[in-house]
Amino acid sequence: MNGLYALKPWYTARLDPVLRQLVLRRVPPAVLTAGGVGAAGAAGAALALMRPGLPTALLVGALLAGRLACANLDGAVARRTGRTTRRGAVANELGDRLADLLALAGAAALAPPALVLGAALAACAPSWVSLAGAAAGAPRLQGGPVGKTERCALLVAVAATGWATPLLVVLGAGSLVTAGLRLVRLRAALGGEGSVRLWTTPGSAS
Repeated sequence: MNGLYALKPWYTARLDPVLRQLVLRRVPPAVLTAGGVGAAGAAGAALALMRPGLPTALLVGALLAGRLACANLDGAVARRTGRTTRRGAVANELGDRLADLLALAGAAALAPPALVLGAALAACAPSWVSLAGAAAGAPRLQGGPVGKTERCALLVAVAATGWATPLLVVLGAGSLVTAGLRLVRLRAALGGEGSVRLWTTPGSAS
């Protein structure tokens, strides 16, 4: 159920020449994180201000592709240059969530705000599950069926067709399904530990 995330190795290989140039020019990872947020915000603005159709879809698609590239490259640059820090990891996660919200906000011009808000909250759920698992010592879970890449694809479909309401329902429901599947995988990764063992810290009385 990895969805489009299965293409990440291929996509990462395509970005390698860009990565080498960024490392050579000593571009800070934080600049790429900010660039991803900016690209997502521009995609949301295009979605809100332009009429649905092919030109809008092409522009939104290009901006969201830039957002995904930045999300891939900021961590890669940090690892390649030995600049991985806990502060940078926090900034990366916050940037990812903000980018999702900014891109989705543009759909408020085409669908009820309550639906957009619900879809935005649902879109965060898979990452919350993955981060909770990582905090408990499990591997960071990724992939679909509706992960970050699929959410971008659905927004491009909204830009192309204007069918914001049904596509946001698909995005929200798919994100919740993804979160549920990650919970199942997380339980398996942690060996089926019970909630008491998961949340009791060493040396605590309970």
